[in-house]
Amino acid sequence: MNKALIVGLIVVFAVVVGVASITLWTPSTTPTTTSATTSPTTTGATTPTTLPTTSVTSVTTPTTTVVITSSTTSPQTTTVVTYPEYPWLDQLKQLTTERNVKLVVITRHEQSILTLTKNVFLKSPVAKELGIVDIQFISAPAELWPDYIEKAKKAGTPIDVAWGGGPTLFNNLDVEGYLLPINQRDPVFQAIYYELSKIPERIAGAESYKVDGNGNIRWIGASVSSFGFTVNNLRLTQYGLPTPQKWEDLARPEYAVYLPSIPMISIADPTMSTSNTRIFEIILQAKGWEEGWRILTLLAANSIVYSGSSDARDAVIRGDVAIGTTIDFYGYMAQYANPNCRYIAPQGETIVNADPIAILKDTKHLVHAVAFVAWVLNEYGGQQIWLDKDINRLPVNPKTFDTLMGQQRLDLKQALEETLNAQSIQFNETLSSNWVYSVIYYFKATLVSAHDDLQATWAQIAQAYLNGKISREWFEYLVRYISSPLTFKDPITGNTVSFTLDYAVSVNNKLAKDASVYQALMTQWEQLARERYRNALNLLKDAMAGKPIPSG
Repeated sequence: MNKALIVGLIVVFAVVVGVASITLWTPSTTPTTTSATTSPTTTGATTPTTLPTTSVTSVTTPTTTVVITSSTTSPQTTTVVTYPEYPWLDQLKQLTTERNVKLVVITRHEQSILTLTKNVFLKSPVAKELGIVDIQFISAPAELWPDYIEKAKKAGTPIDVAWGGGPTLFNNLDVEGYLLPINQRDPVFQAIYYELSKIPERIAGAESYKVDGNGNIRWIGASVSSFGFTVNNLRLTQYGLPTPQKWEDLARPEYAVYLPSIPMISIADPTMSTSNTRIFEIILQAKGWEEGWRILTLLAANSIVYSGSSDARDAVIRGDVAIGTTIDFYGYMAQYANPNCRYIAPQGETIVNADPIAILKDTKHLVHAVAFVAWVLNEYGGQQIWLDKDINRLPVNPKTFDTLMGQQRLDLKQALEETLNAQSIQFNETLSSNWVYSVIYYFKATLVSAHDDLQATWAQIAQAYLNGKISREWFEYLVRYISSPLTFKDPITGNTVSFTLDYAVSVNNKLAKDASVYQALMTQWEQLARERYRNALNLLKDAMAGKPIPSG
């Protein structure tokens, strides 16, 4: 969506509700104006005269009344705004009489974010004035979201908002028809468009919100993320290991020196972590399909696999491992918790994206859902959550750093500036949507479920190579042997196929929706992977005996 159009619509909204001249909503250039088809209730805005307190847990907006008087038109008009930080709140109050509302939000955010959000939001004037008395967060694996949404709908308690989990998850929800279009002409959505006008259209080349072919918003980024790894410098020094700079460094045999007893790297099961799923996809897109799976196989072999990304992060903070694959804010959290930790975004090999929020189409509390989304995007509201020192996320709304608390987080402001200037790959979101389930489940079967055999085999191969017991040629052959995409029987056609990119795309939806296909492939993939890893040990014996490398 064109930014000038968004701002123009906001100005039209302000004019319709009776504000002839308003500084907070006036853009730096004159927008193109259009006519509004309906007149929302009266509201207005002025620049807040006070800033929020320094503690995010006590951010509340004063209930003072601000009177705006225009002297540029005749007759003179006056508009009352009760909460200057939320100039849309008075209008939303008049669009509904429903009170005592419980909002239901499905999310991928971790508990610390949810606990703080619930505490701050329910104390905010947005919740109090609109009668939102509770907010229920449903944490569920990404692939189960459609099931949760359908079950809630059938139970008569539909989910109102989806929040967090990355663009691919939200694009898939959109394709499946779960997201509500945010129509620029509907007065109920003007609060969201007002907040959207503060957000850049693109962030480091990536879209910060999704617009459909009709010009409607489908989802909006609520925070900014990059992806990389967090290192514990003390542990790297103690073990005499190099600091990684690129994804391929995580596949180095040097990190296998202490295997299997002491893994040096932590990763998360992709079926339980959307951020680690995104990292694995970045590697595949940055390095190509076969080279990507080589790196992913050896990365998994060098690692301990945790059930969640927060566990993988905490292992780095504690020093249980020296390196962990993390989303950026987990890295910043680690840096704050342990000064020995440092977050690294691989230059030219990461991506920057906005983490979405959206309204679900079956919500029964539209005005209240709109209010929550607008609050999340507002610099005095939900954007303050990211500044908390136990969370440390990058706000999508740059005005957040103009607030009092934002001015105290110059470290995050600098991190945002560095992120926006980072060299990144052009990530293909369409491809991600087309292969994501195949990538997740193939990784799960071959690298997580069969991890014990994989790591035991890799430890012997890597140590034999580092100790000079096998040649580089044999080492490279064995790496290709254990990491090349598997060949197996396709349960749909009965043909023998390989796990190519084309096959991954072709079977993606079946894996997500057909239990028989899922079970057949997961069983085959794990079994064949285990057989391959065990066979590799026999080949290693041949290598150490000085036998020639097999041909073909």
